Amino acid sequence: MLRAAGVGVGDEVVVPAFGNVEVAEAVALAGALPVFADIDPVSYCLDASAVEAALTSRTAAVVVVHRFGRPANLGPLHAVGRRHGLLVLEHGESEAPYDEIAQRRQRAAYLDGKLKGVRAPDWGDGHTYQQYVVRVPGNGRPDRDAFARAVRGRGVGCWVPVKTPVHRMPGFRRCVSLPETERAADETLGLPVDAALTKRDMQRIVSACNALGGLLQPAF
Repeated sequence: MLRAAGVGVGDEVVVPAFGNVEVAEAVALAGALPVFADIDPVSYCLDASAVEAALTSRTAAVVVVHRFGRPANLGPLHAVGRRHGLLVLEHGESEAPYDEIAQRRQRAAYLDGKLKGVRAPDWGDGHTYQQYVVRVPGNGRPDRDAFARAVRGRGVGCWVPVKTPVHRMPGFRRCVSLPETERAADETLGLPVDAALTKRDMQRIVSACNALGGLLQPAF
């Protein structure tokens, strides 16, 4: 899409650092320079004000990545594009069948009502829960990682959705202030909401997480 739009050498493209490296790689393959902007702490997608602050005279496009099944707030991002004459592209996630999405939402609603000591994801508009990502409050990575190890020790699978932001990876390292991106990378943890999970499985997830409240500060 970038090449088709004429984006290439000498251009800059604003992308998120919170997520997979493939988007930044695609920008580089088109011959342009990826420029990282911060995310909204609720949706984990690009924040419009952060995007606008990252623009230069060389900016040609913005790539918005929908994250974890929650769509980005596109209105303000498209408004930035119109104000500055920029191409705004969307990078989506693979779509699941409607029945599977409905079951994920049902399991997510169960976790929303039962989990303690972590901050549940915001429902938002059209959330499909490709991943159910909570925040583990604390003073940074050791708290989240200790919580994850303890949950796994109780037989519940969990994962860190973004281990290293792209702006800290070799080849894309930048000296840039992205506080919400850094905070999300340190605090987020994915919990299962697969359609195949039984009620007993869901109870096990809640029991494992809630038993670890002593590791955490109160959820905020």
